[in-house]
Amino acid sequence: MIIEAQGIKKAYQHEDRLFMAVDDVSLSIGEGEFVCIEGRSGSGKSTLLNIMAGLLAPTAGSVAFEGREYGGMDDSGLSELRRTRLGYIMQGYGVLPNFTVLQNVLLPYVLSGRGGGLAESALAILEQAGIRQLAQRYPSGLSGGELRRVAIARALLMSPRLLIADEPTGDLDEETASGIMGLFAAAAKNGTAILMVTHDKDAAGYADRIHTMKAGRLVPDAGSGQA
Repeated sequence: MIIEAQGIKKAYQHEDRLFMAVDDVSLSIGEGEFVCIEGRSGSGKSTLLNIMAGLLAPTAGSVAFEGREYGGMDDSGLSELRRTRLGYIMQGYGVLPNFTVLQNVLLPYVLSGRGGGLAESALAILEQAGIRQLAQRYPSGLSGGELRRVAIARALLMSPRLLIADEPTGDLDEETASGIMGLFAAAAKNGTAILMVTHDKDAAGYADRIHTMKAGRLVPDAGSGQA
C-alpha cells in the first residue's frame, strides 16, 4: 500500500462538548488507485486529508506511508516527504506572491535540494494545465482558476507517489476541469495513488472508488467510475 490509515480519530473540545471531526476512519490506497471522498461541508473531509498528508496529528489511530508511520517521523521528515513523494493540493492556493508562476511550480523541487534542471518539465506541465503563457507572471495578476492550476501543476511536477487533492476543480470551468482530471487519470495510470475530495460529480467519475463521509465517518462505497 502507498498509504494506510487505521482507526483515525480527531477530536476537538468545544466548550463542554467533545466534537469528533474524524471518527474511526480506516482507509488504504494502493499504487495507481484513484479514490474519491464525497460529503457535505463540515463532514470531516478536509480534516481527514490534512491527517493523511501529515499536516495534522490524529487524536487516535495511525497513518503509514509506504509502511512508515507518521508517528515515527519528526517535522523535518514529514516536510521532506511532502516535498518529494506526496503532492497536496489544498483548498487555498498556497502560492508565494513574490515568485513567478514558474518559480512557484518549481519550489518543491528546489526545496528538496535538487537544484535546477526541471524547468522544461515544469513548462510542459504548465502547458498541459493550459497556463504556460503565464509562466513569468506573478500571482497578483492571475484569476482564481489560474491560481488553482498553478497549485495543481506544482503538486504534479515531482511525480508524487501520492497525490492528495481537496476540491481541485472547485473554481474551474467545465472544459478546464475535464483537462485537469485527465492529468490526474494519467498520473494514476503511471502509478500515482490519488485521494481526492470533491463535490464535482463529473470529477468523481474518474475515481476507481468513491466513499461518502458523514459526521466524521466513511460509509461504504457510493459507487465507482471510469476515466
